[in-house]
Amino acid sequence: MKIRDIVNRDIVDLANCEQEPIHIPGSIQPHGFLLGLKQDPFIIDYCSGNCAEFTGYSHSELLGSGFGNAFGEEALALLKGYISDEKMLSSSLLKLQIKGKDFLCTVHKSGNVYILEAEPVSDDPRAASAVYDQTSQFLTYMHDTHTLKELCGLVAKGTREITGYDRVMVYRFDKDHNGEVFAESVREDLEPFLGLHYPHTDIPPQARELYMRNLLRLITDIDYTPVPIYTVDDTADKNLDLSLSILRSTSPIHVQYLHNMGVGATLTISLIYKKKLWGLIACHHYSPKNITPDVRLAAQLQGHFITSQIDVRQASEEYEESRKVAQSLEKMNSYTLGSTSALQDIANTSDILKLCNASGVSIVFNDKVYKGGLTPADNEIRQMANWLAAYSNRTTFTTDKLVDLLPEMKGHCGKASGIIYHSLDIDSDNCIIWYRPETITEVHWAGDPAKSIIKDEKGLSPRNSFSLWKEIVSCMSSPWLQPEIDTASAYANSLQRHINLLIISLEEEKYRKLSELLKQTNSELENINWISTHDLQEPLRKIQLISSRIM
Repeated sequence: MKIRDIVNRDIVDLANCEQEPIHIPGSIQPHGFLLGLKQDPFIIDYCSGNCAEFTGYSHSELLGSGFGNAFGEEALALLKGYISDEKMLSSSLLKLQIKGKDFLCTVHKSGNVYILEAEPVSDDPRAASAVYDQTSQFLTYMHDTHTLKELCGLVAKGTREITGYDRVMVYRFDKDHNGEVFAESVREDLEPFLGLHYPHTDIPPQARELYMRNLLRLITDIDYTPVPIYTVDDTADKNLDLSLSILRSTSPIHVQYLHNMGVGATLTISLIYKKKLWGLIACHHYSPKNITPDVRLAAQLQGHFITSQIDVRQASEEYEESRKVAQSLEKMNSYTLGSTSALQDIANTSDILKLCNASGVSIVFNDKVYKGGLTPADNEIRQMANWLAAYSNRTTFTTDKLVDLLPEMKGHCGKASGIIYHSLDIDSDNCIIWYRPETITEVHWAGDPAKSIIKDEKGLSPRNSFSLWKEIVSCMSSPWLQPEIDTASAYANSLQRHINLLIISLEEEKYRKLSELLKQTNSELENINWISTHDLQEPLRKIQLISSRIM
């Protein structure tokens, strides 16, 4: 029987790290061992190279053997029962005794293989009841907070108390995948990271994808030596997907990044909101550190708490905002549009701005501009309406940084940094645009985001400077909230219907006047016809008389 390892030896650097297959490293961390079992009859098809340290059996002895033959029929029965009860990837861990040693195991399915990962039972003095008490106490804290930020602060504090890490951060992503330390609990002698921002390059796309699939990630010692996984060499390109693995080995790029930060061990818990990666609970320790599977699950529970509350608290905030803008929408819908001049009256009302908390609004109709509040000049609005109609295909468009698309608008950031655009006609530039001015902010980055990748004699590598770097953000408005966008859309649709009715009414009036003009014209033609007929009768009689005399 030929045996080979499946270690991924492709050279990885920052030039190709976004294509790095981090889900198939072919190796694990050394604080446990891994077995890959064929579904039936549980033949060991994959085996980590450190099995001898934990079980007394080398990988060459275990590969090709049945699980029951190697570890006993009792262990096999417990494994089958665990799988049949669908406890895999649940809070329930599989407890096995192998060679007189107790192990806590997780089991999950990867393709047609069951992956069993075993770690020796730790002598952690904290009883499971103590962890439960801490979690229960944290649950009561949740009800004492009013904002999401306060809640995240308690999550960080509670997670740090449970796990014992030096630093626990609640890390939140923005729409561009840049990260912000939203809340933090840190050892007193350490520099706080609260409020710092990190560029999206720190966590590449495939890493974010794995955070979506595997909600808990642990590195016990960043200086570990990866343990290779071996398999029977019976098929070409044989490999093992470790996306859901607890022991999965870490990308060397990520290890170097942590080295540069001075971190010795990490625990990361994913925060999923509306099926997207909202953020992470990131735990850092400045020396090697492992925690028991029970404590990990308790920490993961903190993540479940905050995930559920993100929805509740953001929904509450959005409801309050929706209630306010809905009142303005109701008032605006009560306005009637009797003529085009009424569009100026609508633009001057305060409620049209309150619809989406804008500072200005413009309505373009038949190349005429009606506006209110803080807006650009008429000719600039016309140019913008023409460009937006083409860019959005005469639909809708929203942004909080217009200069990214229209650099020529940089001189107007004080009036129109952010816009909500809605077309009012599929065949013209008629539209309504709401405006917001810039909100100048100071963003604190952990290092210059433009230097997130450095080049030296060794090639490309992660940055090693995390010193505070300040960036002044200008020409960017406060973000449009979803209730504001929805209400603006609802009113735009309502205004479009009113304008269509006005157009129909104007057309009807036009045709009515044409009809009256035609009726008057026909009457005049009848008079002309009568006069012409009357005037011709006398000459014709004379001609007739003369003709008869001649005859």
